[in-house]
Amino acid sequence: MKIYRTATGYIIEHQERFYSGTDLTWDELIFREDLEDHLGKLQPGSPVDLAQPILPPIGMQEVWASGVTYYRSRNARMEEAKSAGGGDFYDRVYAAERPELFLKATPHRVVGHRGNVAIRQDATWSVPEPELTLLANSAGKLVGYTIGNDMSSRDIEGENPLYLPQAKVYQRSCGLGPCVLLAKEPISPSTEISLQILRAGKTVFSGATALTKLKRTFATLLEYLYRDNVFPYGAFLLTGTGIVPPDEFTLQQQDEIHISIAGIGTLINTVG
Repeated sequence: MKIYRTATGYIIEHQERFYSGTDLTWDELIFREDLEDHLGKLQPGSPVDLAQPILPPIGMQEVWASGVTYYRSRNARMEEAKSAGGGDFYDRVYAAERPELFLKATPHRVVGHRGNVAIRQDATWSVPEPELTLLANSAGKLVGYTIGNDMSSRDIEGENPLYLPQAKVYQRSCGLGPCVLLAKEPISPSTEISLQILRAGKTVFSGATALTKLKRTFATLLEYLYRDNVFPYGAFLLTGTGIVPPDEFTLQQQDEIHISIAGIGTLINTVG
C-alpha cells in the first residue's frame, strides 16, 4: 500500500486501485492499524501524476540519518577527512557496535517529489546521498519505507567531522518521497537503490547498490535511535548511502537527481 500526501489530503494506492481522502490528518493516517478496513469509507481517486510536484510524505515527524553504514561510504568519508586528521574516525564508526545517528531535518526543511533541494552557498563540494528511509511509529515499530535524498556538503564535513551538522542540516537539505510504502513484510534485502544525476538532460553520474551491502540491520538502527528518546509523532530514519560520486564531482544548479528504489518508486529533485 502506497500513500501520497497532496495539497488537499491524501491518495492511497492499494491493489492497483486509488482512494482519495481528507478525513484524517496525515499523522493519523500513516499510523492507523486498520487502514485497509478504512479504505471502504473513502472515495475512489485518480492515479497520482508523478510528472507534477508532490508534497513530502511527512507530518510532525523528525528526520534522522545513519552514517557510514555501507563500506563505500566508509571509504569516501575516510578519504575526505584524511587531510583534517579525522580519517580513522570513520573506520572506527563502521566497525563499532554503536551506529552513527544524527538529526537530519525537521519537517519544514524537507521537500517532496519534484521539489527543489539546495546546496549550501559556502560549500564547494556537494553531493546527493540516495537512501532507503524507514518510518517508525511512536513506539519505534517499523511501519513503512520511503526514499530519502540526504544532501551533503562533503568539503565542510571533510574539513572537520565536528562540522557535520552544518554539512548536513540546512534549509531544503532533505528530499523525501514520492510516497510512503506501508508494508507488513520487511522489504527484500536484495532490493536495489539507484541514482542518476542529469545535467542539461544528459547523465553525468549514475550508480547502484543493494540492501545486501548495508552493514547494520533496521532493527539495530531503530533501537539505538529510540534509546532514551521519545518521538510522539514517530520518526523517519535514513539508513545511509552506498553510492558516492567520484571526488571530482559536485552538484550544480539545475542538476536533476533521480533516486529509485524497487517497490517504492522514483524520487526526483532539482537543485535550485
